Amino acid sequence: MTHVEDELNSQPECWRRAAAQAAAHAPVLPVAGERVAVVGCGTSYFMAQAVAALREGAGQGETDAFAASEFPHGRAYDHVVALTRSGTTTEVLDLLGRLTGGIRTTAVTADPDTPVMSLADGTVVLDYADERSVVQTRFATTALTLLRAHLGLHTAAVEEDGRTALETPPPEGLVDCSQFTFLGRGWSVGLANEAGLKMREAALAWTEAYPAMEYRHGPISVTTRGTATWMLGTAPDGLADQVRATGGLWIEGGLDPLAELVRVQRLAVAVAAARGLDPDRPRHLTRSVVLAP
Repeated sequence: MTHVEDELNSQPECWRRAAAQAAAHAPVLPVAGERVAVVGCGTSYFMAQAVAALREGAGQGETDAFAASEFPHGRAYDHVVALTRSGTTTEVLDLLGRLTGGIRTTAVTADPDTPVMSLADGTVVLDYADERSVVQTRFATTALTLLRAHLGLHTAAVEEDGRTALETPPPEGLVDCSQFTFLGRGWSVGLANEAGLKMREAALAWTEAYPAMEYRHGPISVTTRGTATWMLGTAPDGLADQVRATGGLWIEGGLDPLAELVRVQRLAVAVAAARGLDPDRPRHLTRSVVLAP
């Protein structure tokens, strides 16, 4: 078993632990009414997109998501939350350094022995969700679960769906598809973006991701026999039939969108294996991006 397989299999338990700890971490997390920005890089940026949509949708306050390198310093925020598994990513550390003494900051990380611990005003350490694989799975979804639970939006049913995702084989023929499109709505748009990234990283697959309603405005033209379109969440009316009419494979996301992401993680590992690739060591990637000064 690869590291990434072992790590993705542990997610429901990690989610349970994070949800149980959310209340204890509340003092360093955003409160209702604050204007918040959530930042990250790569997978963490896509989790930030999901968190921002969840928080604003819950009426907790205006919330934006940015890649750490693209943070708009001209905007006023009450609180910035940085997601960083390694605690060493250059863009995140640079941003937190620039915000010191100005905007309140919180870092959610997996490693307590890294520079981010001294740069952020508050920290949450999810060391039990740290990973050996370059490819992120459980840290990302556990950080999202912590923040989802903080908003009162996590339930035990999500964990049960996660276990179902680990036990259910992928639909027949999916591993052999030549192209994959992932769709989301609201907070699951960020998860769709992450699903596409996971397939590219681990399996070198041709993948795309879109808000579900945008898919019909052009991207559906690439869908045909031998391609797959996977919905994370509830699909817009009529979309499934339109995809099936192209000859493409439609995958209905019947589980909680976070659990659907686990299904995609498993698919990425399966496609990588079918192509003779090592999902623990994606080409050209490292566990943390540290840029030379």
